[in-house]
Amino acid sequence: MSWNLNSDRPIFIQIMEHIEYDIVSGALPPGAKVPSVRELATEASVNPNTMQRALSEMERQGLMRTERTSGRYVTDDEKAIASLKQNLASVGVDGFIKQMKRLCLDKDEVLKLIKDNY
Repeated sequence: MSWNLNSDRPIFIQIMEHIEYDIVSGALPPGAKVPSVRELATEASVNPNTMQRALSEMERQGLMRTERTSGRYVTDDEKAIASLKQNLASVGVDGFIKQMKRLCLDKDEVLKLIKDNY
């Protein structure tokens, strides 16, 4: 995993987003064991407390679960993962549409761009 974190937004939110994309892309499939807080913190070059905060929030959201003696796991709830994927896609599309409007492109121009580049 390549971690591209910057200081423009809270680091724990960027960590969550990174892991969310790993979950919806299948890099961390349903039921997969998540590396330890220390391992992930070292990999991302962040404080373990920051990583713990991100993982705890993801657990609170139902995207992970902790098993007392064996660690954290990605949820097995495929509906939750599908919902996350839909939400991430909607946010991306919304941002894209806003950017295209700022460029004063109409729907036909945007659709042509998509067809030409996809």
